[in-house]
Amino acid sequence: MGSMSIWHWLIVLVVVLLLFGAGKIPKLMGDMAKGVTAFKKGLKDGEEDPAKPADGAPQVTADGAPVAATTEVKKEAKV
Repeated sequence: MGSMSIWHWLIVLVVVLLLFGAGKIPKLMGDMAKGVTAFKKGLKDGEEDPAKPADGAPQVTADGAPVAATTEVKKEAKV
């Protein structure tokens, strides 16, 4: 009565197939794989440096004032 034999596992497999149907199991496993993939992506995104501002995000000073962007306009001399 200790471990389950191959016959026990086959009976469990037949019961699962009867309950869920052969068509629903691949769909269920695909949804589970998408969930795992999204979870791993979320973990990877969480490891990024939170102190580094995102591209295009306005930079602010310690008091919350926006940092003025310096842009140099070069004038071409006409000859």
